[in-house]
Amino acid sequence: MRRIAISVAATTMSVMLAGCGVLNATGSSDDASPTKGNDITVGLLLPEKANTRYENFDYPIIKTKVESLTGNKGRVAYANAEADAAKQAAQLQEMIDDRVDVILLDAVDAHAIADGVKKAKAAGIPVIAYDRLAEGPIDAYISFDNELVGEVQGRTLLEALGDNATASAKVVMMNGSPTDPNAKQFKAGALSELNGKVAIAKSYDTKDWKPENAQANMAEAISVLGADNIAGVYSANDGMAGGVIKALKAAGVTDLPPVTGQDAELDGVQRIVSGEQYMSVYKSYPEEAESAAEMAVAKVQGRDIQFDALTRDRVDSPTHKDIPAQLVPVVALTRDNIEDTVIADGIYKLSDICTAKYKAACAAIGLQ
Repeated sequence: MRRIAISVAATTMSVMLAGCGVLNATGSSDDASPTKGNDITVGLLLPEKANTRYENFDYPIIKTKVESLTGNKGRVAYANAEADAAKQAAQLQEMIDDRVDVILLDAVDAHAIADGVKKAKAAGIPVIAYDRLAEGPIDAYISFDNELVGEVQGRTLLEALGDNATASAKVVMMNGSPTDPNAKQFKAGALSELNGKVAIAKSYDTKDWKPENAQANMAEAISVLGADNIAGVYSANDGMAGGVIKALKAAGVTDLPPVTGQDAELDGVQRIVSGEQYMSVYKSYPEEAESAAEMAVAKVQGRDIQFDALTRDRVDSPTHKDIPAQLVPVVALTRDNIEDTVIADGIYKLSDICTAKYKAACAAIGLQ
C-alpha cells in the first residue's frame, strides 16, 4: 500500500505541476534557462537482446522522446551489451570518452558496473539507472516497483491454482539472473505471497535470463520431482516461461500447470491466448521510457523542479541510500484484459497477436 500511495502521489503532483505550466515535459525546452541547450547527447546503455522489449520498445521510444523534447536537436547514442558485463563496461567508458551529456544505464551486472559509474561521475556526466538499479553514485533511478511485480506474479499464480493451492502443492521457481538486482526483488515479492501457501520444491537463479537455461533447469526439476507432481511454475519473465513450457512439453505434459511470466512479450501474450501460459506482467514501457527521457533531459539542462517532480520516490542500492526515483505501476496480464492493456496502449495490434495459428484461440476468448 505504501508503494502504491507513493506512486499515485507522484502522478498527482506531476499532473498538478504540469497544469501550472511548471513541468512542460512534452513541450519545447526553450522556455527556461537551461545549463545546456537542446543540442545534447543522451547515452543509452541497454543490457541484452534476448528480451525483445529493449530493441522493440525502450530504445525507439527513448530516442523519439529525446528528439521531441529538444526540438529534434538532441540525439541518443545507443549501445546494447548483449548480456556481456565486460562489453557494457567498455561501452560505458566509450561514452565517457565521447563526453555524452547524460547516461541512461540498464546494467547487465549491477555490481560490476559500479566502477564505470564512478568514472562517469568524476567526468561530470550524470548517470540515471534505467530499469535495473546499478550500484555506484547514480543520480536517479526509474523502473517498476519490482517487489510489487513479484507479488503480482505470486498472487496470480495462487489464484490460478485455486483449491490446489495447498501447503503440499509443489511449485518450481524459475528466477532471473543472479547479477540482476531486479531478479532478487521479483523473487522476494513472489515469496512474500507463496511462502506458507505452497511448497517451493525447486528454485533456480537462471544465468543471463536465457530461455535455454530455464529450459535446462526445468528439465532437471521435472526429473527430480516428476512431471505430474508440479502444481505450478513461477517464471520471472516471458522468455524463461517459454523455456519452461518447452521442457514440460518435452516431458510429455499435455495438461500444463499454470506458468507465470513478465514483460508482455508477443510470444508470451500468444501463449496466454492459447492457454499454455497463465499470465504475464504488463509494464508500460512507453511510460517508463518516456519518463526516463524526460528525466535525462531535465537533469542535463538543469531543470531541477521538473527533475524533482519526476523523481519523488526514494530507493536504496547496496552502495547508496535515498536515491531519487520514479516507480511505474504494473498490471497482471491474463486472457481477461489483453484488449484493455497491450492492445489499448498500442503495444500490439490485434493482428499481431491473432495470427493464423492463434485465430481460433483468440475467437474462443472473444478477442477478434
